[in-house]
Amino acid sequence: MTDPLGDMLTRIRNGQQARKAVVLSPASNLRTNVLEVLKREGYIRGFQKREAKQGMAELEIELKYHEGQPVIREIQRVSTPGRRVYSGIGELPRVYNGLGISILSTPRGVLSDHECREQNVGGEILCQVF
Repeated sequence: MTDPLGDMLTRIRNGQQARKAVVLSPASNLRTNVLEVLKREGYIRGFQKREAKQGMAELEIELKYHEGQPVIREIQRVSTPGRRVYSGIGELPRVYNGLGISILSTPRGVLSDHECREQNVGGEILCQVF
């Protein structure tokens, strides 16, 4: 697998289109940190790490719906393994005029664009969520 984070985002997107309550994804530290941001911002109900097989952990992601519609309307990868996209604090993009969020990997950890502006730090734009 060349893009593990992109794979997890696709699993979330497909799970919400199929109206699933829970989707599974292999576990990694980056995926866990991105899910923490999604949970903090209210886009997913929660997630937990569990043992799938001997020495293999997976993440169980609880998707969130509001009045039958998925809370995440759009989720897309910005920085890919072949094309990294970095942004300083001054050039941070606003997703749908501030209604959505960008998730960034910064020297202070994985943060949303709101948290980056508060902490005055830029970094690699991982994905955008609306």
